Amino acid sequence: MDNPKIKIKRKLKGVIVSDKMQKTVVVSITRLKKHPKYKKFYKITNRFKAHDEKNEYKVGERVIIQETRPISKEKHWRVAGRV
Repeated sequence: MDNPKIKIKRKLKGVIVSDKMQKTVVVSITRLKKHPKYKKFYKITNRFKAHDEKNEYKVGERVIIQETRPISKEKHWRVAGRV
């Protein structure tokens, strides 16, 4: 039987678009979505703030981010590694 308190942590791939904050990077995630009526695909872009403890990731790098406990008001992700 599965433990109900264990939550599955999502992982997303994206590109770092900003590293100006201390220990935080902004990661842009782009995905395709299909229009329900016209059946055409269009791009949706989401931006997430992710925790980077050692400030080792720079703008333009492709990274994997993983969901984690809330670290600050807007930061609920951490950088898991490079793609």
